[in-house]
Amino acid sequence: MAAEMDEQPEVLERLIGSRDEIVDEVCRAVPDPIRGIVLVARGSSDNASVFGRYVLEGATLRPVSMLFPSLVTLYGVAADYRGWVAIGVSQSGETPEIVDAVEHLRRSGAVTVAVTNHPESPLGGLCHVAVGLGAGDEQAVPATKTFTAQLAAFALLGEALGDPPWPEGALRSIPGVVEEALSDPRPALEAAGTLAGADAAFVVGRGYMLAVALEAALKLKESAAILADGLSAADLMHGPIAAVRPSVPVVLLRHPGPTDEEMEAVRREVETRGAPVVQIGSEGDVPFPDAGPEPLAVFPATVRAQQIALAVARKRGLDPDRPPGLEKVTKF
Repeated sequence: MAAEMDEQPEVLERLIGSRDEIVDEVCRAVPDPIRGIVLVARGSSDNASVFGRYVLEGATLRPVSMLFPSLVTLYGVAADYRGWVAIGVSQSGETPEIVDAVEHLRRSGAVTVAVTNHPESPLGGLCHVAVGLGAGDEQAVPATKTFTAQLAAFALLGEALGDPPWPEGALRSIPGVVEEALSDPRPALEAAGTLAGADAAFVVGRGYMLAVALEAALKLKESAAILADGLSAADLMHGPIAAVRPSVPVVLLRHPGPTDEEMEAVRREVETRGAPVVQIGSEGDVPFPDAGPEPLAVFPATVRAQQIALAVARKRGLDPDRPPGLEKVTKF
């Protein structure tokens, strides 16, 4: 896991360096106009797709939905997807449910795009366009370099399909920002002490950071065996806040912008309940390098979340690479 985390700058450099080729191929394939976009994913890929939904709906001003694969694989729902773009997201490209759902969407009229580390996989082979992540083999069960590559792929799709909320060329700085975060793990190591003794935790984000909160919670579950719940600040305050207590740490993912007032309110409420707080953000306990516009802060924030999960697993005496009962490719 640690070695694969360290590969992220190189992976991102290659992928972002292929921007023009990816944009041209996608633009040639998609309908004009696009009626809507539907995303299909599970696990870490599902978390990356939350970022994708924010980026793509903002960039295209078209509705973006997350498909429940069971609607088509188990219940046989046959909606009309003519004029839509269906994006299947799978690191391996082999998960049968994702492949079957995307195949159904193609038969229902959608132009299909695969985001996968293996363009030659069943998913890549059935789609009109395959965006290869180029991350190389990933041996550890917890996804790290493939997850940040998926975030970058969605950013590139945003540039291909519309007008994303960052300046032209801003993505080129991301590999360096990620490398800077990786070079200084000290803040994450210190924060790991707050979480290492806990059996449960909340990880909270808002807006673009929600994707990172969901992924950070998954990493704590699968790497460190902590029952972590990732959710938005709004959802936390709609009920789960009742479970916050001194034995349940809360990790907050923050960035200056429209969401920060709500995140500050959450911090104050959590502290009144006596729960330990870890803030990942430019001015928090676990700062990360400046990535520019708010959406692009997900990259260094994700690295910090990975570093924390790895450090917590080690403090708990666990092997983060081989969580019990988990395999790299989930076959259902």
